Amino acid sequence: MEFNGKALFLIAVKIFLRDGDKLLIVHDVWNNWELPGGRVKLHEFRKPLEEAVERKVREELGKEIQYSNLKQAGTFFRVEREEKGQTVHIFGIGFEAQYAGGDIELSADHDEMRWVDVKKFQPLKLQNNDWMRGVQDYLDKIRGEK
Repeated sequence: MEFNGKALFLIAVKIFLRDGDKLLIVHDVWNNWELPGGRVKLHEFRKPLEEAVERKVREELGKEIQYSNLKQAGTFFRVEREEKGQTVHIFGIGFEAQYAGGDIELSADHDEMRWVDVKKFQPLKLQNNDWMRGVQDYLDKIRGEK
């Protein structure tokens, strides 16, 4: 998408929710493995991105979920995909937090979740998509491989 000859990008926030050496990944109904999170809404534009993370976590993982130590993870996603007949480009900003409890209730947009081992998980073997490439970048950083 363009405006006055310049590219338009959507912004998403994603959370690397950790429980020790485990990382939560989710599968959506469009057959993509990804992280919990999603698009920043217009009314959130001037607010801290952490508020958008909070909203998306509640929407996608349920109201009971608790986490602590939310911080930017220094991982960025570049996603290109088709939506409603047009190509969209999404910049995703990764945040990291520690799971602190509460039952996880997946939204209607997700049909599966997994806790994966951050030391062994190979996201691109699970699914080679733009979201999993961002997960690989994150894992490379925390493993000291980049």
